[in-house]
Amino acid sequence: MKLCLASASPGRLKVLTGAGITPEVIVSTVDEDAIFQRMSGSSASDVVLALARAKATAVAETSGRELVIGCDSMFVMDGQILGKPYTADVARSRLRTMADRAGVLLTGHWLIAPSGSFGGVSEATVYVAAMSEAEIESYIATGEPLHVAGSFTIDGYGGPFIDRIEGDPHGVTGLSLPLLRQLLAQAGLSVTELWDGI
Repeated sequence: MKLCLASASPGRLKVLTGAGITPEVIVSTVDEDAIFQRMSGSSASDVVLALARAKATAVAETSGRELVIGCDSMFVMDGQILGKPYTADVARSRLRTMADRAGVLLTGHWLIAPSGSFGGVSEATVYVAAMSEAEIESYIATGEPLHVAGSFTIDGYGGPFIDRIEGDPHGVTGLSLPLLRQLLAQAGLSVTELWDGI
């Protein structure tokens, strides 16, 4: 059985392929902003899980695939949920606020399998380094922080600005391998069944 990844995220794809799993990628057309707005006042965990579920469900329904994983990530700092900034001004403001501080990165996972649907949330505390204005501007100029939760990545240009992580490092990249293994087990499957060439 082949896993279908309901995401355009290169980070999620890289995590899976690095673990010997080459998924089929089908990007969902879910309106993330509409779901986020509808869930205003909900916990960050509930929001990322709802978004992951919506993505996986949309892809499963439109494609007919039997094994689909959907994911969504949010960064939480000072009780505020920070998704993708989309603009340089928002990214700049966030990076200034985040510099030399820590926040929590939550990644919701929703697995649809022949035996049912299963969800969970991975969590990691991310310690952001002190950043100069020049570093912030250079980072924004790469374009990378505009399209990722919390305005940073650990596996790209943003990596040098992350001092340390406490918790699930894969979840920070966008897909937790330990949590995927647990969800597959709940579905009566083994992660080893998804390994390429095994």
